[in-house]
Amino acid sequence: MSAATTRSRTPDRLCAEAVDLARTAAEEIAAPGVVGEHVSLTAEGDRVVTHFFECKEPGYRGWRWAVTVTRASRAKLVTLDETVLLPGPDALLAPEWVPWSERLRPGDMGPGDLLPTEADDPRLEPGYTGEDVPPPNSVLSETSPDLVERIDAEDAELTDRVPADAAVNGRAEIAAVAEELGMRRARVLSRYGLRTAADRWDESFGERTPMAQAAPATCLTCAFLVPLAGSLRQAFGVCANEFAPADGRVVSLSYGCGGHSEAAVMPKPPKRPEPVLDSMGTDAFPLHPSSDDDLGHS
Repeated sequence: MSAATTRSRTPDRLCAEAVDLARTAAEEIAAPGVVGEHVSLTAEGDRVVTHFFECKEPGYRGWRWAVTVTRASRAKLVTLDETVLLPGPDALLAPEWVPWSERLRPGDMGPGDLLPTEADDPRLEPGYTGEDVPPPNSVLSETSPDLVERIDAEDAELTDRVPADAAVNGRAEIAAVAEELGMRRARVLSRYGLRTAADRWDESFGERTPMAQAAPATCLTCAFLVPLAGSLRQAFGVCANEFAPADGRVVSLSYGCGGHSEAAVMPKPPKRPEPVLDSMGTDAFPLHPSSDDDLGHS
């Protein structure tokens, strides 16, 4: 161990005795009455000493005022170097910072909030990759090779049948085809039923809601929108964004929220207009009080 290192760990006598100088420096930048007792001191180097004082500021339990003093070589005058507030061994500290993407929970978004999506978001994928395998949400993915063979076989069987068999088993054949196409239901929604349902959905998640008014774009261009089947697909879809307020709900294509898949840029705040100054008109200011004012004060 060198001699310089040994001297640096031994507090300088004049700097160590400058407790009053250090306290005065701490009291100058702190509020009155928050600098407590002298706790300890430590040698920072040759003729450099830091004094620690107790901090009595509410909310800063365990913190200490650290005042560093020093002096020049062969000089007896001790001068001030730095004054800061530092946490002690048992100081009350804020919890470790967590990124917003890990703190966010479903339902936290409000009107005007934006939720940018990352380029490698696992919930999204390109709309067209050029591969033979269609996307999982594509209509083509529902038509498997086995299903195509079954449909072709049934078409050939219906074509080869004689008219008598068709007349006898007509209702059964129609039911089989309807079941294959997913339309074997006794009743379906009428035009009135569709209209009332659309009115309810549009009232809850439509373009007139506060969330949609503050959204950067509509659901029509959002990758999290799952289209509906039938005639309602022209105006509605299902939201598939777990952080969006309408997750799992039927939303209007004109609805929108801050969780839009392409909301990657935060909008700039609106700029206030310049103040209007009337430089053409004149204002009359009396130089002498009126006679009525004189009478009133007499």
